[in-house]
Amino acid sequence: MTAARVLRMSSLFVRTLRDDPADAEVPSHRLLVRAGYVRRAAPGIYSWLPLGLRVLRNVEGVIREEMDAIGAQELQFPALLPREPYEASGRWTEYGDGIFRLKDRKGGDYLLGPTHEEMFTLAVKDLYSSYKDLPVWLYQIQTKYRDEARPRAGILRGREFVMKDSYSFDTTDEGLDASYAAHRDAYVRTFDRLGFDYVIVKATSGAMGGSKSEEFLARAEVGEDTYVRCTNCDYAANVEAVSVRPPTVLGGGSDGWGDAPAAHAEQTPETPTIATLVDHLNQAFPREDRPWQASDTLKNVLVVLKHPDGTREPLAIGLPGDREVDQRRLEGQLEPIEVEPMDETEMRRHPTLVKGYIGPAALGEKSPSGIRYVVDPRVVDGTRWVTGADISGSHVLDLVVGRDFTPDGTIEAAEVRDGDPCPQCADGTLETARGIEMGHIFQLGRKYADALDLRVLDENGKLVTVTMGSYGIGVSRAVAAIAEYNHDELGLCWPREISPADVHVVATGKDPAVFEAADRLATDLAAAGLVVLYDDRPKVSPGVKFKDAELLGVPTIVTVGRGLADGNVELKDRAGGDRREVPVGRAVEELLAETGRGRES
Repeated sequence: MTAARVLRMSSLFVRTLRDDPADAEVPSHRLLVRAGYVRRAAPGIYSWLPLGLRVLRNVEGVIREEMDAIGAQELQFPALLPREPYEASGRWTEYGDGIFRLKDRKGGDYLLGPTHEEMFTLAVKDLYSSYKDLPVWLYQIQTKYRDEARPRAGILRGREFVMKDSYSFDTTDEGLDASYAAHRDAYVRTFDRLGFDYVIVKATSGAMGGSKSEEFLARAEVGEDTYVRCTNCDYAANVEAVSVRPPTVLGGGSDGWGDAPAAHAEQTPETPTIATLVDHLNQAFPREDRPWQASDTLKNVLVVLKHPDGTREPLAIGLPGDREVDQRRLEGQLEPIEVEPMDETEMRRHPTLVKGYIGPAALGEKSPSGIRYVVDPRVVDGTRWVTGADISGSHVLDLVVGRDFTPDGTIEAAEVRDGDPCPQCADGTLETARGIEMGHIFQLGRKYADALDLRVLDENGKLVTVTMGSYGIGVSRAVAAIAEYNHDELGLCWPREISPADVHVVATGKDPAVFEAADRLATDLAAAGLVVLYDDRPKVSPGVKFKDAELLGVPTIVTVGRGLADGNVELKDRAGGDRREVPVGRAVEELLAETGRGRES
């Protein structure tokens, strides 16, 4: 093997930091910067330094091996893309402010690729025309660009990032199912190898379109995604994809509404909030069976939808008074539409709305306000509510859905809580947790094939539209997710599969014999096939070297120091902290056994 396998810290382009970067919010951001793996260039944009690039390439290598193993073929598209394909799919407009647009010197419109569905589709269209050519699975590992409004957490959420995106092309839905299953299995193997705890959850497709959709989330308290799991069955979903189980509706009675009395408006002065309303109800209109609760009230929340083409649309959302609208959950249902609260200026455009006392009578596409009115799935026909009477200081009691008002539709926008009933089984409840989205797989169907006219001849010579699957992995994000899961109070603890080196050799003290022995050991280890990080700095104290070794996180640390007088070196497991001395003459053999004989650099 060549000397290139020995990375000498005396000449390696790296500087470790003792202090956390001022903008660091999460452990991965703090440690990757301090250890000299990445360096901030601008908000949401990071440079990869030599050790960081080695980790990134190792993650790419794992992904590439698993994709190649299922027969997927790698290619690479440009990052600078023309407008026309994205115009054809509608995403030039749909992406809104989320993409980087630019013009060339001739005035032509381009974008920096946020994702490449259109380019993959056109490539297959250009080269294939028969069912005999399919299925085909194509992938690339490439830098993507999205103009994140709030880049944060270092490389976890950036404006420039590395992504693996792959696409399957089939002529039948059954073929798509098989392609999806093969990619899902490959993802399980990939994430098993990358060395962090993850969960597979049901997800929404959002702006990508399509039907079946699952996310691979790394469990992490710092994650931006909230997911739920059932305490009784195997149900797991991103909160954006949770389907609320509707309540049992009222039954009986000749009119179909059970024993519900006619709706009646009552004076409820100074009750503009749910809390004040519930207090007043219990004082003025006490129930015989139990006290009034916030869940008995119907709260109507007003928002404004900002469509990608710039148009604005008011929307009213009805939900139980004990729930709040979950902004991410709401936007997940409406993506790529952006959502913002309705302000006072917009409210004044609708004089029929009485703030704090808005009821269904003032809402709906056929109402005087003309505001579309959608409700939570719990607000179903036969359920009875207390809600605004559209008069200041007044609410309506015993308002029954389906009898007294009919909403324009339903929407899954209310917050999901621990203890909510499972949508899938009768006995389970939901528990929430946080995660980092690492992979997302979709059954896209024919959305992009239809938009770009990707058709092939089938067995009967008839043109059929190709159906597609889309499968993404955040490669640079994976580095951060692995760091989030593999660190301690001293620094990083890389899994061996993606560590920048197999062994970190540390020469301590000033004795030339120590450095000569350490140099021979590093060289012998490299010759045996290991990648060695060698701290050969002659004028750096042992304390600093040990701190750097802990911070850098190579899985095995070998100290050549005072024990050499007795013919020994010390081996330390970085993650577990176990130490043992071995004779220097057996060190290579011991380390080869411990590391599984390394890998190609």
